[in-house]
Amino acid sequence: MLRLATFMIVDCGGGTVDLTTRNIVGKDVGEITERSGDYCGSSFVDQAFLEHLKTILGHFAIDKLKENHYKQLQYMVQKFCRQAKFLFTGEDRNFKYELDILDTARELQQYVTGDAKELMESKQWLININYNEIKSMFDLVVKRILKLIEVQLENCNKECSIMFLVGGFSQSIYLQKKIREKFKDVVKIITLPTHPIASVVRGATLYGLGLYDNVNNIDSDVRLKLTTRILKFTYGIKIFDKWKKSDPIERKTPKGEIIKFLPIEGATKGKEVKIDEDVIVDNLLGPNNPFQTAATFHVYYTREANAKYCDEPGMEYLGKLKINLPDVHLGYNRPLKFGLSFGRMEIKATARYTINGQSRLTTFEIDIEDD
Repeated sequence: MLRLATFMIVDCGGGTVDLTTRNIVGKDVGEITERSGDYCGSSFVDQAFLEHLKTILGHFAIDKLKENHYKQLQYMVQKFCRQAKFLFTGEDRNFKYELDILDTARELQQYVTGDAKELMESKQWLININYNEIKSMFDLVVKRILKLIEVQLENCNKECSIMFLVGGFSQSIYLQKKIREKFKDVVKIITLPTHPIASVVRGATLYGLGLYDNVNNIDSDVRLKLTTRILKFTYGIKIFDKWKKSDPIERKTPKGEIIKFLPIEGATKGKEVKIDEDVIVDNLLGPNNPFQTAATFHVYYTREANAKYCDEPGMEYLGKLKINLPDVHLGYNRPLKFGLSFGRMEIKATARYTINGQSRLTTFEIDIEDD
């Protein structure tokens, strides 16, 4: 089947910028690289604006305005956005923004003291912010966004035909310009939808409709279906193994065992997995003692590549799944199978007792994938 253009979605929001790279085969949408993101949305330009004001008026003044007159602070930031942030293109070096404190945040003047107060009184409480100062508010944020995109392109071997800029911050002409300047030779088409904010909502709606179709077994002829995902974590289970001399002595249990993290080979960080397809633990699993009547699988996940233990830094607990173990007379000879499947909005864990086919299933939320 023909593989169509690989595309990247750069969702530039207020708090975060999130990236995902996918390709389309027929009506199936596959994920090529891990989703990535950073706290470098448009609100960080707003924060840089406030930090600039602190250098002029003092930290105390801005902090007290925020504490006691938050609506005035919001109005001041919103006015900066309308008259400076949204209009700044980086082209006009004469571009500037004049902030009238008395008109915008009158209560602010009572918190300004000392030399700053004398200066502002001499300027009739007007602050002129020039081109370079506004540019500096953007540049640290834009630099982080460019780095995000650069790493994402490297992870997909720079095989990206189209880049879609969506979300509110993508409307910034300056941000668009910087992205095009840096990646025009790598990505053939860098485009902005007519309504970039609505595009996010529309995408979420189509995604939700796709989930509805999947749950209700509806075969849509129109909608694209997400068929693969790239894992952001390595998943595994807690196991009890026999302690060896090469193992850390402090991890030896009174029973001569050691508790380890067993990664699931097909569910490691960066791995592409098919939606809803089981990824099974290859290792032979079974009871820890011959009289055991139930087994509990404890599932963990981590970003670390060579994790060994369930209590090491970066390890997170996902949940557990319990299954009955009959046939006690068979002792240790009661093999178990365990696997995970990654859905569109959830992770399913399945345990199966291979002798009689008994199985248990539980579902975990997938919120961790959006961290």
